[in-house]
Amino acid sequence: MLIDEKAQISAEMVLLVGAILVIVLVVGSYVFSISSSIAGNISSVVDHARDTTINKL
Repeated sequence: MLIDEKAQISAEMVLLVGAILVIVLVVGSYVFSISSSIAGNISSVVDHARDTTINKL
């Protein structure tokens, strides 16, 4: 009976680790898209500021 309980615990651990891995991948892709969007916005602001500064000179 102990063998069955160990197999059940092992299966649950595999499912738990798999679920955590999926959550980490989803959150990672979401954070990557947000950081990419922020980097694009910052680049746009820097380009606009550079163009404005060059035009004032």
